[in-house]
Amino acid sequence: MAPETRRIGIIDAGTGIRKLGADFTAMGTDQKEIFIAFTHFHWDHIQGFPFFGPAYDPTTTIKILAKGGKRRAHTLKDIFATQMQETYFPVSMRDMGANFDFILLDSSSHTFIPPDGIPVTIKAIKHRHPGDAYSYRYERAGRSIVFSTDIEHGDAIDENIVTFAQGADILIHDGQYSNEELATKRGWGHSSFEQAAEVAIRANVRQLVVTHHDPDHDDDYLENAEKLCQDIFPDALFAREGMVLST
Repeated sequence: MAPETRRIGIIDAGTGIRKLGADFTAMGTDQKEIFIAFTHFHWDHIQGFPFFGPAYDPTTTIKILAKGGKRRAHTLKDIFATQMQETYFPVSMRDMGANFDFILLDSSSHTFIPPDGIPVTIKAIKHRHPGDAYSYRYERAGRSIVFSTDIEHGDAIDENIVTFAQGADILIHDGQYSNEELATKRGWGHSSFEQAAEVAIRANVRQLVVTHHDPDHDDDYLENAEKLCQDIFPDALFAREGMVLST
């Protein structure tokens, strides 16, 4: 059987990356270069990395991307190596097996050419979150996806994010709280699903996916909140484990 020709790119490495790695291996793909872009490095966005199966394959190259400014590349490497010190994990990063390439994006836009020759342009913009975080926009073959999580707009919607997301096919946006809850969560670094819907409307996106759910919200709460969000922006969905969307 011929190998799969689908290619994957990854944003962040929470616990879900473990299953993604297993699914990726099961695909039988010939992809040997995997890009993982990081919005920021809080624990819930990196803790799945040591359990990502392809990172143990010596024939695979993992390219770790972050918006770096003037920081040096070894700082980015240290973030991942530190959480895999012997005190925390039995396998060190240098013993994982894969080849690692740490890329700090100094500019706000960079274009990569994958093996199929169709360019992928990655754009990044900083938004408000404790310790800072970045939204990403991926553009390829006339399609676009914007990923904006762990973002706190404040008293008014961040106009830079509206501009950044303008016309996107899919906007994946933080919606951890409701507006009512958000009033007591100032400075926590997150948005409400109502704010996510407002960004989607003003940016004229085709599909909104609300993510980064509060772990204290059960399925009943989320299903009801999804309906309320759809009352504001009909083409809205709340992210679910294993969800697949097509542009």
